Amino acid sequence: MKKIGFLSFGHWTPSPQSQARSAADVLLQSIDLAMEAERLGMDGAYFRVHHFAQQLASPFPLLAAVGAKTRKIEIGTAVIDMRYENPHYMVEDAGAADVIAGGRLQLGISRGSPEQVIDGWRYFGYSPNKGEDDAEMGRRHAEEFLELLRGKGFAKPNPRPMFPNPTGLLRLEPYSAGLRDRIWWGSASNATAVWAAKLGMNLQSSTLKFDETGEPLHIQQAAQIRAFRAAWKEAGHKRTPRTSVSRSIFPLLDDRDRRYFGQGSREEEDKIGFLDEDTRAIFGRSYAAEPEILIEQLRKDEAIAEADTLLLTIPNQLGVAYNAHVMEAILSSIAPALGWH
Repeated sequence: MKKIGFLSFGHWTPSPQSQARSAADVLLQSIDLAMEAERLGMDGAYFRVHHFAQQLASPFPLLAAVGAKTRKIEIGTAVIDMRYENPHYMVEDAGAADVIAGGRLQLGISRGSPEQVIDGWRYFGYSPNKGEDDAEMGRRHAEEFLELLRGKGFAKPNPRPMFPNPTGLLRLEPYSAGLRDRIWWGSASNATAVWAAKLGMNLQSSTLKFDETGEPLHIQQAAQIRAFRAAWKEAGHKRTPRTSVSRSIFPLLDDRDRRYFGQGSREEEDKIGFLDEDTRAIFGRSYAAEPEILIEQLRKDEAIAEADTLLLTIPNQLGVAYNAHVMEAILSSIAPALGWH
């Protein structure tokens, strides 16, 4: 493991027990949390995207703001649901945010997960082509996005433009060199991991995966990463790909930690559920224990050992100060034992 980042789902609720009671709270605290993570030496600040929910949604204003307030930390998503996206507009947004951040964006994209409303992407003006389902539509949008990121001109210029044009066909602006190599695919199956490798995307594997073998999540994810790397090598890409897994990890250092997360065995096993009538999924366990116990547990996690990046899912509603405490505890007492420097 070479890098560690946090992953926030950006929940808010008006409950008095929540430190994030509005969208404004979540957005402003997300910026503060990224700044704290950079101060602590964490490698990445990542944000989830959900529509029609009291959670973070449109990512690019937040990514641009974080990019303007930080200097070194990677800034990313895990993931943007491509069923909802216009690839052309997204290239402009991503290019602008990456320019502001100085080339630090690491964008996770995917076909998405079950949402708050039925076929929510239809309300955004998108529908699958004939013979195509919504997952295939999401992958099609992703391929269009990747092609546009290459920066090759495709649009015929106006012979009487308002402003002078460069010669030849025009591309979308602002163009950010290198962003194409910093796109990740959030994969829930071995097949889409192989597909992502062929297209030259990095791989994100979450705390949820299609249950393809009946084995524990970490074993299935490790096999998924190996399949991805084999497909990458077969495709002949020149650069080395990156891979990440997400985990919920909480060192129990004080009474506050134990009150929040020291609840015993309820979260110590993977769980099985169904995303729809036909899709059986496995959900990863949470880790909560004293540091020396956590180290031994995490050393047995084959996916963490196989990936180069670990994303820590955080309870953002507990506030910036508490999450900074959790991150600092992991960086100081857990991560070095797992090979992070």
